[in-house]
Amino acid sequence: MSESYFISSTRLFTKRIYSWYVEFRQKPDYQTGNLLNLPTPYKCQRRAYHVNQSHQHGSRRRLRSNTAALQSSRPFLPLRAFSLSTHLQKRGDDHNIPGSDSHDREDEDDDEDIDDSEVDQLFQQQVPTVGEGDHRIFIVHPDVKWGTRKQYLTTADLMMAEAVGLVNTLQNWSVIDKMILSTKTPEKKMIFGKGNFQTLTDRIRRTPGVTAVFVNVERLTPASEKEFESAWGVKVFDRYSIVLHIFRCNAKTKEAKLQISLAEIPLLRSRLRNEVANLDQQGGGSRYIMGSGETLLEVQQRLLKERELKIRSALERLRRKRHLLRSHRKHRDFPIISVMGYTNCGKTTLIKALTGDVALQPRDQLFATLDVTVHAGTLPSHMTVLYVDTIGFLSQLPHQLIDSFSATLEDVTHSDLIVHVRDISHPETLNQKVNVLNVLKNLQIPERLMNSIIEVHNKIDLVDSYESSEPNSLAISALRQQGLEELKMELQKAIVTNTGKQVMTLTVDLCSSQLSWLYKEATVQEVDVNPDQGSAVVKVIMSAAAFGRYRKMFQSC
Repeated sequence: MSESYFISSTRLFTKRIYSWYVEFRQKPDYQTGNLLNLPTPYKCQRRAYHVNQSHQHGSRRRLRSNTAALQSSRPFLPLRAFSLSTHLQKRGDDHNIPGSDSHDREDEDDDEDIDDSEVDQLFQQQVPTVGEGDHRIFIVHPDVKWGTRKQYLTTADLMMAEAVGLVNTLQNWSVIDKMILSTKTPEKKMIFGKGNFQTLTDRIRRTPGVTAVFVNVERLTPASEKEFESAWGVKVFDRYSIVLHIFRCNAKTKEAKLQISLAEIPLLRSRLRNEVANLDQQGGGSRYIMGSGETLLEVQQRLLKERELKIRSALERLRRKRHLLRSHRKHRDFPIISVMGYTNCGKTTLIKALTGDVALQPRDQLFATLDVTVHAGTLPSHMTVLYVDTIGFLSQLPHQLIDSFSATLEDVTHSDLIVHVRDISHPETLNQKVNVLNVLKNLQIPERLMNSIIEVHNKIDLVDSYESSEPNSLAISALRQQGLEELKMELQKAIVTNTGKQVMTLTVDLCSSQLSWLYKEATVQEVDVNPDQGSAVVKVIMSAAAFGRYRKMFQSC
């Protein structure tokens, strides 16, 4: 037989196997990674394939290499988990029924809950950014001496202290040693110069029990990570991977889990390119998989794209639900106050103090809050307001991480007032303020909200004789209940101004339903009853829209 015969036969097989590959990708054997244990129609073709490949030993070896690579990467990118076909089969057929209304179907989706097992499945497919179990960490902080990357509002010691705090947030993780090394720029492949890098390597090797190294930079490139792991012989983390792992440990709700899974996608893509590049160097990464016409990189990228689409679809459904809840709150005319700040500044403690909500359990740790929660409270005028507790911020985090939580932080842009809580006892309080304001600007917060921010200097009980000298700021201790009444009065003034509400004095007939309507639709401050005249003078706070409804309903009174 000629070589051209084998080539044409292989091409024919490629077309057939690809169609069966698509058809049977949901079969149990495929899901478990047993790519060669296929249904009966595959067997005769498999024999023909092996005959053809027996004349092309090199191609057969590359096939085994690619198949092994695909199977070995299964925990990294599970094929079954990224398939959208099952998800589409559950819902897509309804759109093809004659006479069906797609708009009705979309409305039903708004009320449809995200399946718990589906969310958990996506959440469990974690990027292997950190190893399982305990870790004894060596932390190294690159201290940039000059240039645009130098941090002028903080010091290397304070940044190292924050890195230690991140590690200590994780259960059963501990810092075994730490080191600050100067560098011209952290953007180089090896970050440090040859001399400092050798000093660091010697120090790590001399430190017993080190299981991982935490390089305190925003993101390490895959190439840098590979070089470091090769030199030090242990796993290497950056701030992105550490914070992602903290998020994973603290995530409880579906939305938090989905947002964290979405935040892992950029990291997953960069690692995927690096791993496939390594396979290319070994002569197997760019070859076709099972005659499908796709390289290993193309298969992995497609599956990863499917995963991203599925996560974004689920988040979009949750976003629509959140929008519906906001509409209900707006309809009830409840003012919304978003409480924001650096992580562990005391946001949840403040909301608990303002609302008296005993269900709130603040924790003294970084990123204890990953979900937006809403809590009702009352201002001195008896006006009911809703406090929104938000995720805390951190310096030197990639924009992709904040973008992944955009659906959650969208509530902030629709609030009536923002309260910026600062831990005034923290030595980096000014740097933390700058980081929070930068994040708010990146979120495209409306200018009216940015200009009316009330700054709260919390934890004054930890500072001797503290007095705030900054405008639009109040000094309080949420834990000790100090300064809360003054804060409530300021919140009330700002809410009245920002919402366009007005303080009105109305005379109502006690025989009508005017008073009960005002209690329901406005904020009643005072009621002075005149029994002889059968009327009452009522002092209320209400919006122009509510006053218009009042006049329309009781214009004859």
